[in-house]
Amino acid sequence: MTQPSNFLTKALQAVAVLLIAAIFVGLGLWQLQRAADLKASLKVATTVDENVVPLDSVISPRESIPATALNRTVSVSGHYIANFKAPNQVDGKGKQSDWEVALLQIGTDSAILVVRGLWSERLLNPDIQQSMIIDVQGLLVASQFGDRAENSAGVISRLDSAVVTSLTDLDLYDGYVLASKESTRTGALDRARVTPEKLTSRIPGFYWQHLSYVVIWWLMAGVVLYLPFYRRRVTP
Repeated sequence: MTQPSNFLTKALQAVAVLLIAAIFVGLGLWQLQRAADLKASLKVATTVDENVVPLDSVISPRESIPATALNRTVSVSGHYIANFKAPNQVDGKGKQSDWEVALLQIGTDSAILVVRGLWSERLLNPDIQQSMIIDVQGLLVASQFGDRAENSAGVISRLDSAVVTSLTDLDLYDGYVLASKESTRTGALDRARVTPEKLTSRIPGFYWQHLSYVVIWWLMAGVVLYLPFYRRRVTP
């Protein structure tokens, strides 16, 4: 009975070793995919797609903005139902200023934030009414994470639909549109437009950091596979 018992024990130990090694190899493969996703995300985040597509073709309300939708030039129509001041914003040239941001209602049940331009020019186009349909074209940008100011009446702390959820029952889009063009049926709305800050990847970590973890996971798998042979060598 001893030999079958020893064989079963060794078999179970071998299975356990192979299982642990397989887990480490799988973690390495997962980390390798994260590195590839990060590299792809960085490419998307720094590339502006100037082909104009409808907003609802790249993103849906109440969903996180996908990486493939970042920096897409989108078109959308609706009417402005609220106006906000977004203080201490920094444009692509590093200039800090206050921006005018409006909530654009799309259809009957959804809305998205639109950066219209500088707050100092908010009194331009005084003939715009909430009932007017506005055609907007601009860059779809990910929501900001860090506050630039404090929320107060008519002021939003950052460009993020999450800060206006208490003000509307509409389904909000993630991200915001940095308008490059606005028009009504009577013509274009001319004003100075702002450019975005340089975007960064939303995947945490650095490319080489992910690759280093791949090496660590696979090294640990190698150690697990080697330990049984090492124990045989040192056991008298």
